[in-house]
Amino acid sequence: MNILGIETSCDETAASVVADGRRVRSNVVASQIALHRAHGGVVPELAARGHVTAIIPVVEAALGEAGIERAGVDVVAVTEGPGLAGALLVGVNVAKALAYSLGRPLVAINHLEAHVYANWLMLPVDGTSPVAEPPPAFPLVCLLVSGGHTELILMTDHGHYRHLGRTLDDAAGEAFDKGARLLGLGYPGGPVIQRVAEAGDPTRFDLPRAWLGESYDFSFSGLKTALLRLAEPYRLPPSLEPAPTVGPFPEHQAAAFAPDAPLADLAASYQAAVVEVLAVKTARAALEFGAKTVLLAGGVAANAALRTCLADEVARRCEPELGPVPVRYPPPALCTDNAAMVAGAAFYALRRGAQAGWETDIHPRLRLTGT
Repeated sequence: MNILGIETSCDETAASVVADGRRVRSNVVASQIALHRAHGGVVPELAARGHVTAIIPVVEAALGEAGIERAGVDVVAVTEGPGLAGALLVGVNVAKALAYSLGRPLVAINHLEAHVYANWLMLPVDGTSPVAEPPPAFPLVCLLVSGGHTELILMTDHGHYRHLGRTLDDAAGEAFDKGARLLGLGYPGGPVIQRVAEAGDPTRFDLPRAWLGESYDFSFSGLKTALLRLAEPYRLPPSLEPAPTVGPFPEHQAAAFAPDAPLADLAASYQAAVVEVLAVKTARAALEFGAKTVLLAGGVAANAALRTCLADEVARRCEPELGPVPVRYPPPALCTDNAAMVAGAAFYALRRGAQAGWETDIHPRLRLTGT
């Protein structure tokens, strides 16, 4: 079954063809990062206009990369929410038009569920067939971390979700973006923080961790405030700031800071504070609920420090009682927003009869629910 997935929830215009819910035949993404960088974040109206321009070429490129014509599509899947309303409208309307014209089923997918199902996908290796890994075993605990969401989920079967915790304020990705802005490192914050932190000492600054008792909820607003206070003494007066430069990773400009400012140590300490809380709470949940697998999903799942810390915490806490518990995460290309995860999730949604009608609409504030 060839499923065409379409994703336009935020600032990535994406289309993909996935076979049988796992094998990625194509994955095309048109990024708008350069467009939004000058604004320090995503501008919804600009994002929607960018989708209008890019969507048809991206869909055609995905079909071409998969080596099929439109008639070779068996199902059309699209993100219905959550996301930016104007951006979602572009994808949903194009998907409905394609499904209707081809006489194919339409499946509307929750963006958060799609991120979880990125862990079921297999990418080709050097143009060859992908390695056939077994699917994740249930029950599993999934840490979903992105720019807009930080959620800890117990998944007992396909479509069966239980929320264990979520952020009470900033999402982890949002915390990275704001931290990078406070340090003058540019946008998007996650990749920049990670890159700068590689040269830093994560133990130099004692930044707070919001453990929130025994709950599985998260909070990063206090951490952001603590970073602001630590960084403030190193700021230059406005009259001494050099003119800013533009680049994909402008971490070396840090225009607002003195040349000897310990930006690498600040970034490393900040990253460690975010990552430790995420990893410890996820590992604790895995032990409590007897997880057979731990999954990472979402854009922040690409963070190398988080992957390492989570694997260490799961091994330390779970192995003595549960034995080895694998920690799985998608390759970087499938962590950030993409349409392969939408098509993959649609395969399992179809199994439980989740076909959409032509009246399907967008749901910008959609939440992940399950039986």
